[in-house]
Amino acid sequence: MKIAVYGRPFNEPSVIPYIQQVFDNLALHNVDIYVHYQLNEYLQDKINGVKYNVLQSTDSLKGFIDIFITLGGDGTLLDMVTVIRDSGIPVIGINFGRLGFLASVNKSDINAAIHAVVNKEFTLDSRELLKIDSKTDVFGIDNFALNDVTIHKRDDAAMIITHVFLNDEFLNSYWGDGLIISTSTGSTAYSLSCGGPIIFPQSNSIVVTPVSPHNLNVRPIILPDNSKLCFEVETRSSKYLVSCDSRMAVMDETMKFHVEKAGFQLNLIRLNNESYLTTLRNKLLWGLDARNY
Repeated sequence: MKIAVYGRPFNEPSVIPYIQQVFDNLALHNVDIYVHYQLNEYLQDKINGVKYNVLQSTDSLKGFIDIFITLGGDGTLLDMVTVIRDSGIPVIGINFGRLGFLASVNKSDINAAIHAVVNKEFTLDSRELLKIDSKTDVFGIDNFALNDVTIHKRDDAAMIITHVFLNDEFLNSYWGDGLIISTSTGSTAYSLSCGGPIIFPQSNSIVVTPVSPHNLNVRPIILPDNSKLCFEVETRSSKYLVSCDSRMAVMDETMKFHVEKAGFQLNLIRLNNESYLTTLRNKLLWGLDARNY
């Protein structure tokens, strides 16, 4: 089995023992370990006694790497999506961050999680992605998002007006700071903090959530995930921002773009002792409100 490890450089040296634990457990199970070249630069002289191969940007992944492990939080896993793209390689995230909806394995469960992964004691949770297209091809080949595509005013700008068309029919014009177009996976991210609903991954839905809407009767709307959304933006500053997960671009007011389902999925590894509901309860502290006891 070939297992690749991906992560960002860490500012906290306190994570090094946990990283060492990951590599020690992988070596214990005699798997072929590959480390993404960006993480390898950080790991120099930090990991002891474990041999691994370096995965270069030019290496072909599909049919070669069996499983990807990410070290960090949800942002790290989102970054890694641009590495594996449409290869279908299963991914599991070990959470060194805070909340961790996607990177759901706690640091205290590293040993058990790697044992389960190596012995294939898991199921695959397939998640849909969105893609964004425009004439200028702003995001290049990385024009897809696992969580959300967002439209937002610039910091020094007044509110913007976003005209939205659903399958070529006018939907609404939104006055405010912007819009979030979220997958069901991203419904527990930025969209949730702006009052959007939590959507089960199997719901085949996307949600459009306004950010600080000027009209108080405007609310999030849930749409089928086979919808095609087109956007035109008006702004006094002639520029606005569009993000694709963690990637940001400055857009010209004259630019139109559309968002629809990407056409491929990300395979998240769900350990046999996990479920989407247990993740929700653990991360949102449902049933643990101290006022009830």
